[in-house]
Amino acid sequence: MARFNTKAARPRPVSRVTSTGRVLRTHEGGRGRERDTRSELFLLAVSHMVSQQTFYEDGAGRDDRFVRLVRDLAVTDPAWTAGLLGWLRGEGSLRTAAVVGAAEYVHARLAAGATDGPANRRVVDSVLRRPDEPGELLAYWTATYGRAVPKPVKRGIADAVRRLYHARSLLKYDTASKGYRFGDILNLVHAVPDPDRPGQGELFRYALDRRHHPETAVPPASDPVLTAHRELMALPVAERRAVVTSAGGAERLAAAGLTWEALAGWLQGPMDRAAWEAVIPSMGVMALVRNLRNFDQAGVPDEVAARVAAKISDPEQVARSRQFPFRYLAAHQHAPSLRWAYPLEQALGHSLANVPALPGRTLVLVDRSGSMFWSRMSERSELNRADAAAVFGTALALRAAHADLVQFGSSSDPVPFRRGESVLKILDRFGDLGGTDTTEAVRRHYRGHDRVLIVTDEQYASSRHGDPTEQIPPHVPVYTWNLAGYRAGHGPSGRDGRHTFGGLSDAAFRMVGLLEAGRDADWPWTG
Repeated sequence: MARFNTKAARPRPVSRVTSTGRVLRTHEGGRGRERDTRSELFLLAVSHMVSQQTFYEDGAGRDDRFVRLVRDLAVTDPAWTAGLLGWLRGEGSLRTAAVVGAAEYVHARLAAGATDGPANRRVVDSVLRRPDEPGELLAYWTATYGRAVPKPVKRGIADAVRRLYHARSLLKYDTASKGYRFGDILNLVHAVPDPDRPGQGELFRYALDRRHHPETAVPPASDPVLTAHRELMALPVAERRAVVTSAGGAERLAAAGLTWEALAGWLQGPMDRAAWEAVIPSMGVMALVRNLRNFDQAGVPDEVAARVAAKISDPEQVARSRQFPFRYLAAHQHAPSLRWAYPLEQALGHSLANVPALPGRTLVLVDRSGSMFWSRMSERSELNRADAAAVFGTALALRAAHADLVQFGSSSDPVPFRRGESVLKILDRFGDLGGTDTTEAVRRHYRGHDRVLIVTDEQYASSRHGDPTEQIPPHVPVYTWNLAGYRAGHGPSGRDGRHTFGGLSDAAFRMVGLLEAGRDADWPWTG
């Protein structure tokens, strides 16, 4: 008699965020599940802005937990930890956690005398992707561990400097506001110019002169960007606005690497309509998105606004910018002019391209409790986790074949929507629902759905019905998107149809497709 190979047999895929089986209490007093060390670090890292306070943990406490986990795993599991750090700064687009993590990785391994696994130098180099980041890592190291910088850190920074330093990065990032200027970093790490990049030696010498002898520093004549920039800087202030309004003004500003941030200082006057029109052609997508309200206030004409709208809503530009969808929601809230509404809606949709189109019936639960409103998504953003959760929950519901979209807190309510409706319009129907009772929301709204997706910080209070996921039959998969990275989760994860993901990113969404196909879901940097 066949006991296993039957028509009812189905694969039982596993995912990587895994519970240990130990029961803990959530911050609100509900029964939670402890995660293993790798899972805890992953969820914390993808939701962690250094020194960013959340509702239940202060910034210092989260920093300490992050550092402890990185240091432990750098010694016990260096290959996994190095992979996480490189992915965080690359596909994960999380620079601060990656930079801090790389510094702590090296410090822990040097302190332990560990030599196995990825080289310290390579890990440092892997997290430095923008020209100001060598200085960021160096500033963190010296503030934390003193001015004695070990060779692996110096060599990793030197490798990055050879990749990242060029004329335009020098003009944009080598400013007097920085504690470590390009010249300071070159002196400290003894970076040797890349032989495959002609002129880099001259650039390095100029960076040193700018730092130590600014009054006599002369850019290399062979570099057209630095030469053009020097010519603009030499113009009398009274003649500068005429450059902006001239027929070739925009091209001249771009050729000289003059950014929108530097233009007002160069003009020594307001950023009026003419100034914005001249610099808009050379601005990147996210710089445009951040300045939409400024364009309106300056009176930028509709024909220029149309070019801005086309660029910020272009699918390739959106993909290249690698911005999270909630950035476009923040822009919509900050610049509510009707001429930006549709382009931002399009951009948000393009940024959600990898949200899975799920078959069957799906229940989507979005956490709108107080703790979600209190915590912002980043140090710079005014957008909170509640709004970010609503963006992704709505996108999941719109993409699903048949979905019930529900908001929950101490109570819960369906959120009505129509297929093809604007995400931004649906978001207006979400509210603030006070405390958290995830268990009751699941019990009330689950009606034989094929799957349940919960977007939450996993902190719930109710113990009346126990684990929220226990309300769902064992054969029905439950996917939790964790937005805060607290230690205790609201249910088990890793197998038996219970899966937790961290970070609202393409990598997390790809995991759903793998699991639904009966395949195991690996860490995003290995699968």
